[in-house]
Amino acid sequence: MKELHEIIDEVKDEKSFLDFAKALMKDREVHEGAPVDEVGFAGDWANNDISGFLESAIAWVEDSDFGVRQDAELKSNKWKQFAVFLYCGKIYE
Repeated sequence: MKELHEIIDEVKDEKSFLDFAKALMKDREVHEGAPVDEVGFAGDWANNDISGFLESAIAWVEDSDFGVRQDAELKSNKWKQFAVFLYCGKIYE
């Protein structure tokens, strides 16, 4: 199975976005109920509730101009941009 970051790189349209969203959901299911470590991570999930997930995704948007400062492709590939938004809800602190 591909890693989430590899699936994000393939996002270009509705189908590939949905493929990513499904993979993200499966990745989250693996971590449901996992113990949270001393810094708040459950496995490689930094944000373990919906409010933390959205707060971090929004912080990433504000810090990176919706990712365009990190990857210029995101300006023209809105499907990938939103996939990265969701991914950052998982990892961004």
